[in-house]
Amino acid sequence: MQEKSRGLALFTFLVFLFLLGPLLIISITSFEGGNILKFPPEEFSFRWYENIFKVKMFFITFKTSIFVSLAGNLLALLLGIPAAYALSRYDFRGKNVLNLIFVSPILIPGIVLGFALLRYVVVAYEFSIYTSLFIGHTIIMLPFVVRVISSSLSNFDFSIEEAAQSLGLSKVGAFFKVVLPNIKSGIIAAVMIAFLESFNNVDISVFMTGPGVSTLPIQMLTYVENYFDPTIAAISVLLMIITAIFMFMVERLMGLSYFTKR
Repeated sequence: MQEKSRGLALFTFLVFLFLLGPLLIISITSFEGGNILKFPPEEFSFRWYENIFKVKMFFITFKTSIFVSLAGNLLALLLGIPAAYALSRYDFRGKNVLNLIFVSPILIPGIVLGFALLRYVVVAYEFSIYTSLFIGHTIIMLPFVVRVISSSLSNFDFSIEEAAQSLGLSKVGAFFKVVLPNIKSGIIAAVMIAFLESFNNVDISVFMTGPGVSTLPIQMLTYVENYFDPTIAAISVLLMIITAIFMFMVERLMGLSYFTKR
């Protein structure tokens, strides 16, 4: 029994090493003082972190990523909250099909979805690049919004809403004054997760961007094609830190158990 426990502990350690090893290597190489990305670094320096703020395109594409993520997040919330409420509150014909439609963007490979959007939406209707990014990122954020808010609503007692209506509130009033305040943490968590999915997205964005307009992840790929210095490693470390902070906040708001119940 003790040998089995040791074997399980060793296997767990190897799994974590396999998952976290590349992140650790990238983090270490970001402090390389030379002009070429290498591991282990020969000297310690913060020069490539400073170089991030010297490359103008990083700042421009960062603003584009923030704008698209926030705008798409807002539309995803406007669509996702009513959808999650209807799927959690009512039983109706076609409910499972509708639920599958909302989840489908994360089931379809990103490359396939991105090409389909480019071919049948962007080209067909001649949308601008910003409009295309907005549509594409809204679509990939919507499943996360619906899933997280539905998980939050699964723990909500709808008899409270019915009691509020019996006391004189309309259905709309009860929704805004009773339901929304009780799932506030779920909405915040949905916003954070959807934002991260949009901000770090590559497979959809690569089809939606064009001349003069790009997102930060796509600009990072372009930079790697022309330079082999540790700047990208430094940006990756900063993005990992931001992601870790967001996920810590989500865990504090809801807990991981919310995402394993449904």
